[in-house]
Amino acid sequence: MIGLEGVSAQALSDTIGAIYDCALDPQLWPETCRKIAGLCESTGGGICVHDMRHVQNDQLFVFGYQPEFLEKLGSQYAQSPMAAADIVASVGDVSILSTDRQELLESRFYRDVLAPFALTDMIWFPALRTGGRMASLHASRKEQAPHYQQLEIGLFKLLSPHVCRALTISDALDIRTLRSEMLEKTLDVLSAGVFLAARDGRVVYMNEAAERQVKAGTSIRILNNRLDPVDPAASAALSMAIDRAARDDDSAGANQRSLAIPSGNGAGYIATLLPVQRGQRADIVAPFAASVAIFMQDPLEAPMLPGEAFARLHKLTGGELRVLLALAQGLGAKEAADMLGISEPTVRTHLQHMFAKTNTLRQADLLRLLQSSTPAVRAP
Repeated sequence: MIGLEGVSAQALSDTIGAIYDCALDPQLWPETCRKIAGLCESTGGGICVHDMRHVQNDQLFVFGYQPEFLEKLGSQYAQSPMAAADIVASVGDVSILSTDRQELLESRFYRDVLAPFALTDMIWFPALRTGGRMASLHASRKEQAPHYQQLEIGLFKLLSPHVCRALTISDALDIRTLRSEMLEKTLDVLSAGVFLAARDGRVVYMNEAAERQVKAGTSIRILNNRLDPVDPAASAALSMAIDRAARDDDSAGANQRSLAIPSGNGAGYIATLLPVQRGQRADIVAPFAASVAIFMQDPLEAPMLPGEAFARLHKLTGGELRVLLALAQGLGAKEAADMLGISEPTVRTHLQHMFAKTNTLRQADLLRLLQSSTPAVRAP
């Protein structure tokens, strides 16, 4: 076992106990991160959430950094040595930036991100993976401090299993930015755009339909990581509605949770807002917890028939139905194959079977049949 000279058994025991306390009370993570950093004589640290799908890097419970550094790290994280190392690392594997000091000093990441803020080294390990997102715990040192050595690596190796277990036990600490993979896949199937926003209006999640709405840019866009309707009046109304929903202030306009988000061509979306947490839960995870769910629906798009009923009607298999629902989102055969984790030829085979079962000849005809098989009901 690697020696941990200078670290007392009592300090280790207290730190491990604090880590497990965080599993039940995430408010304790900031102090626990400071405790871990203190054991390895670090000036900064915390927990980061890396979203490889949306190329985002959210900082949770961090300390010891200038806001400008966190912004620069977030914008360049995907090209950093940390991101490259984590692609091949397993959960709990400890890494340091200075493994190859000369290579680090010559890197653009060091020159552009670390050096301007006098940071010389970072130590970290991936602690939890959920779908396309990963949480890692890290610490850092500034100029005049030595690079991390085997003592600090050994300490992080000793603590990493406990941090990983604590995150797993609490199912990502109730941090909404670490979504369950099952929930993410479910939301991605919905035809309505789903945005989850924090109390300050920052968007912490978008499903695939929401991403398409933002990419279209005709009615809604993302500005400074917040939803920003193109129409100025709608922008002000949405901002106020998000604030009210986040506070769950029924007396401040409970009947105004739906509003129009027009576009410049006379169309647009209907936004419906719902609070997703109440009371003290809003204080647990600072600004990264989702406080408001915003459903953005195009009123010209008829709701789809429930998949199970359509499948039973036409005797579709489960695999065929999954392909159909993926294609109904506007995906091509290759995109549907990638999303479902199957080959493109398999998607096309399923399509041929569905053509035969539904008496259609083309994909467009099949999707029109699905679209036209809607319940005869109107939204209230």
